[in-house]
Amino acid sequence: MTFSSETYYVLAFVSSLFVSFILMPFIIYISKKHQLGAQSDSRSSHKGLIPNLGGIPIAIAITLSSTLYGELDAVRVVTLSFIFTLFLGILDDLSEISAYKKLFSQILISLLLIIYGGLRIESFHGVLGLYELPYFVSILFSVFVFIVITNGYNLIDGIDGLASGLGIIAATLFGFCAISMNQYNMAILALSLTGALVGFLKFNYHPAKIFMGDTGSLLIGLAFSILAVNIIQHGIVEFNNVDGKNLGPFLSISFLALPLFDSLRVFLVRVRRGEHPLRPGKDHIHHNLLSLGYNHKKTSFILYLFALMIIFLTYILILFNININYSIAFIALISYLFLYAPVYKLRRKK
Repeated sequence: MTFSSETYYVLAFVSSLFVSFILMPFIIYISKKHQLGAQSDSRSSHKGLIPNLGGIPIAIAITLSSTLYGELDAVRVVTLSFIFTLFLGILDDLSEISAYKKLFSQILISLLLIIYGGLRIESFHGVLGLYELPYFVSILFSVFVFIVITNGYNLIDGIDGLASGLGIIAATLFGFCAISMNQYNMAILALSLTGALVGFLKFNYHPAKIFMGDTGSLLIGLAFSILAVNIIQHGIVEFNNVDGKNLGPFLSISFLALPLFDSLRVFLVRVRRGEHPLRPGKDHIHHNLLSLGYNHKKTSFILYLFALMIIFLTYILILFNININYSIAFIALISYLFLYAPVYKLRRKK
């Protein structure tokens, strides 16, 4: 029996949700039995040891669903990159790999996807007035995009429910775009990711019973980088887009605005202070909101609303056919003002 594409989209979402939801209690049990997790500290709102291998069921759910419903030849390299990233994340969660070793591993995984998976940004599509890129430059820039998105998502995973909730919003939107572009495999990947995150959120919403850890955040970040590079590479020209311009760069930035701009802000602040920009810290937007007295639930909810507001503004800018450079600049400005506001309030309190 042959099903329609829409049926397979639903099956990919439901099966991924089911696998993630069913496996999560098993990982929680194994982690607690073998004392595998993150211990609470003076700044934590949790008590005792919290398992941090929630990324394993997420990875299994996404990989299984994408392989089962995707076209095998098309998803082979992506699946291989997920397996490598899964092992990288598990090693980091259990023994903490150095930032440089992790970065080197991510570069190799990115090159695998670029060279053998055909995921390469060949043009800026008019952003900053740039179009076609020389081959070597396009490879370097594509690696940069993979690294930035993967680590940006990794860094936003700091409080209960935040990374998973933001991920559900972004993955759903990437899935919608892939469907509108008739990109079956990318739609399957995005909807599998959505389902896995919905299953995980049940156990990760405050008070969290499990964290996704680097195992989850690195793999999910990689999935988003694949979806973003794909939409930039192939373009999307719907939504009142009368001149046929490529909306891929703008949509990718908008869907991932919070992790991208927050990571950029933190990176610049640390460099200005002479601090190591790659080490973990307590200066991200969610940390600032917690310092202002908001709990995990309120902080996550505020940041969900911000992500949805950016999507609404993106729709308005596209609806009125605003120049892509002006649109990106406007989203960047709104994001900066929002991300800086808690920092400003904390300085005033001091």
